Parts: sequence; C-alpha cells; structure tokens
Amino acid sequence: MASSLEGTHRLFYGSFIYSKSLDQLEYLHDAAVAVSSEGKIVAVERECGGKDKATEKLSSRLGGGDATGFKEVYQTGEGQFFFPGFIDTHLHASQYPNVGIFGKSTLLDWLNTYTFPLEASLSDSSKARKVYSRVIRKTLSHGTTCAAYYATIDVPSTNLLADLCLAAGQRALVGRVCMDQLAPSYYVDESPEASLSATRESIAHITKINPEGDIIRPVITPRFAPSCSAPLLTKLGELAKEMPELPIQTHISENKSEIELVRELFPPEKTGAKDDSYAAVYDAFGLLTGRTILAHAIHLSEGEADLIAERKAKVSHCPCSNSAITSGAARVRWLLERGIVVGLGTDMSGGYSPSVLEAARLAALVSRHVAMGGDETAKLSVEEVLYLATRGGAEVVGLEDKVGAFEEGMEWDAQLVGLGVLGEDGEVEGEDGNVDVFGWESWEEKVAKWVYNGDDRNTRAVWVKGRLVHERK
Repeated sequence: MASSLEGTHRLFYGSFIYSKSLDQLEYLHDAAVAVSSEGKIVAVERECGGKDKATEKLSSRLGGGDATGFKEVYQTGEGQFFFPGFIDTHLHASQYPNVGIFGKSTLLDWLNTYTFPLEASLSDSSKARKVYSRVIRKTLSHGTTCAAYYATIDVPSTNLLADLCLAAGQRALVGRVCMDQLAPSYYVDESPEASLSATRESIAHITKINPEGDIIRPVITPRFAPSCSAPLLTKLGELAKEMPELPIQTHISENKSEIELVRELFPPEKTGAKDDSYAAVYDAFGLLTGRTILAHAIHLSEGEADLIAERKAKVSHCPCSNSAITSGAARVRWLLERGIVVGLGTDMSGGYSPSVLEAARLAALVSRHVAMGGDETAKLSVEEVLYLATRGGAEVVGLEDKVGAFEEGMEWDAQLVGLGVLGEDGEVEGEDGNVDVFGWESWEEKVAKWVYNGDDRNTRAVWVKGRLVHERK
C-alpha cells in the first residue's frame, strides 16, 4: 500500500470519494493528494496520468523539483478508495461493554437497570482503562476519526479517557457527565457546586494535555435536563458563557415519557422559559447555542425546531439506539429542511454498534419508515447519509473547516476502504467480507454496496491529521 521516499510530505494516489454537497458525491480517479508533516492537505491534483507523474507534478508544485520526493506514497489498489473519516457525534464511551444489552427496557428503566451501575463502576481506573482503550480501538477500526464522548461523573475516569484518545490519535470531544438529581445515590453529583467544580477540573486537565485543542477538546455535558437541577443548569449555562469556545452536548426529546418529565420538572414559571417545551428549557438556561449538540431530537414540535434553528444548535441523529430502545423515528429530512445541521451518532450502548457506517445505513432505513408514514420526501439517499456521516458530523462538532472532505487547506482525516473484488472463479483474493464487487458495477453502485453491506473488514487503514492510527493486518 505504501512505499517510502525522502521528504517531509506524504502522497496519496488513486481514487478519492467525498461529499461535495448533501446529495452529491465527488469521485476523483487518477488523482493525488499531498499531505504535509502537520497533517494538512497542501495540494490536490486531478487526472495525473499515473502515480509516477503524480509524484513528479506534486513534487514540482510544492517547490522541490523532481528530487524532493515524498516521505511516503500510498496508492489505492483494485476496489479501493480513500474516504473521509467518520464523525461520531454522540456516544457514551463508558457504556461500551453494554452494547447489545438493553433487554425489553425503554429509556428511563434502561438507565437504572443497565447504564448507571456500569458507569459508576468505572471509578475503578483499571476497569476504565480496559473499557476506554477498547472503545477507542474499536471505533478507529470502523473508520471513526472523531468522536463526541460522554465519560462518567468521575473526574479521574473522564481525564483517563482524554489521555487515551490523545495517545491513540483519535480526535475527541470528552465530557464529564453532570447530574445531580433523579439518579441512584451511588452515582450522582453531591450538589450543583460540586458538579461545576468537578467539570472545571476535567476541563483544566484536557486543556493542559492538548492546549491547542487540535485533537482533544473538553465539552460541557449536562446528561439531560431531568438529571440536572435548575441550579446546576444555571451554573453550566454560566460556564458556557464564560468559556464560549467550549461545545455543549446533551440529549433532547428522545422518549415521550422523558418529555413529560421535563414538563413536570421545569414549568415556565420556574425557569422563565417562553413555554414548557424541552428546547425552551435548555434555552432558558443558556445551553442552546451554536455550539450545542442535541442527541436524538425525535419528538420535537414545530416551535422547538424553529428555536433550535434560530439558535443554530446542531442535532446528532442516532437511528440505532432510537430503534433499539423503541424511542421513535427522527424526521431527519424535516430537520434539514428547517436549516438544522444534522450528523450521525452511534449512541452506544443504547445503540448496539460502534460503526458510523451502520448508523448511516440505519439512517437510510429509518427514513424509509418515516416515509411509509405518509411523507415520501423523508427518504434519505446513500449520498445523503454519507454526508451526515462526514461533513454533517464535522459541522456538528465544529470542525467543518478542517475535516470531512479532501480539499486544500483541510486536514487529512481519512480511511482507506477496500471492497472484495471477485476473480473469475468467484473467489476474493485476500480477506473476504460482506461486500462483493463483480466488476460490472459503476462506482455509485460500489459505494451503495459498501453502505449497505460494509463493516470494519473494509476499513484497511485510518489516518487522523496525517497520522496513521489504524491499519488492518
């Protein structure tokens, strides 16, 4: 796959596919991308006329003449292409051991039965290291180059997750979970003041280990409104105002019982909100901003969607967990038409898979269920779910100018995807997988096969900011 030469830049040659817009993929073949030692895309060359000419053209273009060469040259093989890294906009790293374990529960019962006991147990640093190390390796192996993680209420456990992400090279938003009510006595913040203090402690650690914030960033994380008292939400809103560079992540309108609980806990006369809606509660406390990531957003009203769009908050669509816990089918087309930016989340462990590709295909399928309810326009195409998985997600986490496409000035967060190309005997050379390419498919058809049948066996290598962080042996 790679050959080494002298020089400081890396050259990637062959086929590249990325989202040009919501409903359009860009296909580049016989193309080359030069990446600097800092991981930035410094040149893109189309129609090169072969790898050797690509090397010559880009070496000359970068000012070194023919002699400069490249530190490494990666070339796609048959059935392979470079694709932007996936952005997982919502997942609970602490819940990874529970993937697939949700019994017959709905949201609130599931939290008490499965989730809170596991999260609380990760105050054991050895157990936390084992869980976090595995979820990072597993998500990277599925092509996830950036993840918005919820950790636990424990500061050392949260800080460990940030440390491990930085060491592994995975971009991450890492949030210490804030919750001071409606939780077990063994797993709850002692007070709003204690929750804020612990959050500041975690923010300070993450800022210290990666001052530039180019790989790891802290994120203000009220678990969801019901688990936070009004004084705590007030303090977190004040923190968000004090530190306007920090993103915010939380849940909204995942489950109808949860929505009713929010109405009971936060009546407008208590919060000063303009109405009793879930979105209005966050807005009243200063937590609905252009940096806010709202997971689920299944049962939003028209007024809530308008408010979210007005505040420029973003939505993480989690079709796997929404289905597994029987929460509902989010209307993604409806959100997009209202100008709301949407990305995809695996939402482990409500979701059963660490794969954003799985989330993309489930987003397509769930959109068809919405369409079967009477809105034919609700259906999402292959192109659209891949946009949500990359450029949409990048905008959700505030990285739209850096990642999600192969354009000069952006950073090389990418995966090398390899599909199974069949020989004349019907066998695949090398590792087999679920995607079979017979040879007569168009590139659009190959990509569709990957979306609906692909898995981590197709993710041959992964880079974050130019660093190779995963390679399938």
